[in-house]
Amino acid sequence: MHFLPEDIDDYIVAHSQSEPKLLADLNRETNQKVMQPRMLSGHYQGRVLSLLSKMKTPRSILEIGTYTGYSALCLAEGLAKDGMLHTIDVNEELFDFQKKYFERSDYKNQIKQYLGDATEIIPEIDAKFDLVFIDADKPNYPTYFEIIIDKMNPGGIILSDNVLWSGKVVQKVKKDDESTLALLEYNKMLNEDKRVETVILPIRDGLTLTRVI
Repeated sequence: MHFLPEDIDDYIVAHSQSEPKLLADLNRETNQKVMQPRMLSGHYQGRVLSLLSKMKTPRSILEIGTYTGYSALCLAEGLAKDGMLHTIDVNEELFDFQKKYFERSDYKNQIKQYLGDATEIIPEIDAKFDLVFIDADKPNYPTYFEIIIDKMNPGGIILSDNVLWSGKVVQKVKKDDESTLALLEYNKMLNEDKRVETVILPIRDGLTLTRVI
């Protein structure tokens, strides 16, 4: 997932903001106890998410794909004082893990966890969003976009993770590679949709920054 030379990548991380202790603890425990720890946003991308959120100061954040809660805590750092972060995941085995770290954070009263199918849950959330982070099952990325676009405030930001998919988006795609095919469709959608303006940032596995017009 690293497209830059390792020494350049190391330099970038070394000269970016340090990882807060709570997140370092979460990072460590995720790597010790949870399957597929590479799904964690991690130190550098986490600081990117935090800074983008702080620049926006959102009152309402939606996260699709909580995993162990690392990215949610990063995004929560930018919440307005009366803001709320809604985070959804389908894996019930991680719910208590997430909750433990949310409860240890300064944002424990500003994070609402949801368990289940995001396509069913999002329409039921009574909120317009200033910031959305999509980092869940790749085949549903186009569907998630269509669900959230009408629930975005003007000027709202949509962040989409893994849009370069380890470089598979520029390789020959197998017919049964559902995730890569969905990401190709999604990247094309965002580039062509007149309701938004989009750039892909080559951060880790690709992070799309989309602004709702």
